[in-house]
Amino acid sequence: MKKILISSMMLASLTACSPQDNQSDDVMAKANEIAQQNIIADLHVDVPYRLREDYEFVGDATERGDFDYPRAVVGGLNAPFMSIYTPAEHERLGMAKETADDLIDMIEALVDQAPTKFAIATSWSDVERHFEQGLISLPLGMENGAPIEGDLNNLDYFFERGIRYITLAHSESNHIADSSYDEERPAGGLTEFGRSAITRMNELGIMVDISHVSDEAFYEAIELSSAPVIASHSSARAFTPGFERNMDDDMIRTLGEHQGVIFINYGSSFLTEAANQYRGKMQAALESFMQANGISDDDAPEAAAFRAQYIVDVPYPFATLDDVLNHIDHVVAIAGIESVGIGSDYDGVGNTLPTDLKDVSSYPNLIAGLLQRDYSESDIKKLLSGNLQRVWQAVEREASN
Repeated sequence: MKKILISSMMLASLTACSPQDNQSDDVMAKANEIAQQNIIADLHVDVPYRLREDYEFVGDATERGDFDYPRAVVGGLNAPFMSIYTPAEHERLGMAKETADDLIDMIEALVDQAPTKFAIATSWSDVERHFEQGLISLPLGMENGAPIEGDLNNLDYFFERGIRYITLAHSESNHIADSSYDEERPAGGLTEFGRSAITRMNELGIMVDISHVSDEAFYEAIELSSAPVIASHSSARAFTPGFERNMDDDMIRTLGEHQGVIFINYGSSFLTEAANQYRGKMQAALESFMQANGISDDDAPEAAAFRAQYIVDVPYPFATLDDVLNHIDHVVAIAGIESVGIGSDYDGVGNTLPTDLKDVSSYPNLIAGLLQRDYSESDIKKLLSGNLQRVWQAVEREASN
């Protein structure tokens, strides 16, 4: 297969980001080989909204963010799903569809600017063809179904625009499904429209994504969908007790039984209990400080100074590569190697990424870790993209029936 050529400068960058203290040269060499010779897909990369807030041309090296073309090439990344993310408040403001259109326009413009580097992919066969051509595929996934705006015709519209998965809800319950983050659960799972939307998604060939939804919505969606569903960027709740945004063991098992895949989120708060509880503990300490000092405004200079000092005194507990591997091991033990993949959430989780996995140049580090845990090369290929291929093609077949 034809891969993008790597310059000596890129190789130097790769060497610099590799965890040489715990990976042998031979293992890293094998990991780099696997990364460069096989398709690597990442189901959730938040480049579009990052660029909406702070534009820079990611076809060249950038100083900010987790993704750009040179780093993707170094890491062997071939198919990062571009997250077409709509904040929950945009549904209330009536601007969700407009936001999604703007972000899709941006990715189309990026491809127009760099046609020898990127191409939009709307099928698995596109990904394979682009791989042979030395192009990085940019499939589109809609994070938050708010842009559908209660109109099934908008599902057809966004399918034509290239959307190939839809995360049903985000940080608030919406007109499709209840959110895991929202204390209000008006639908008790899926809304009536949400059920109709899943049926239409199956007919069109749009993957149903249950990341962010409530447990009740997950079980409804997986029973209703006639095609396998995905969790595009979630992790295992066993490591973050009480964090509903992650999936518990029964959900992971059920997902596997229905031939679905969970794509592991790299955010430290998704990976360890210490990171997950950090913000809450800092807030509790701040409130105690404010009460003791008669401060009522948490935007007061004294409160800001307290937060800054707290971070110094109690540093953020970044997760590690091993923590990501632990989540992968956990899913494999419960549901099998066919049920896990990569959903990093690069450019979406801020400065909370694990050590040794700080940007898209670091997929070889993950592969090296898998090799050291005795995963076979064939199993690693499933995790890198084979499991996505199986699900995506199953969704495509269901739509053609």
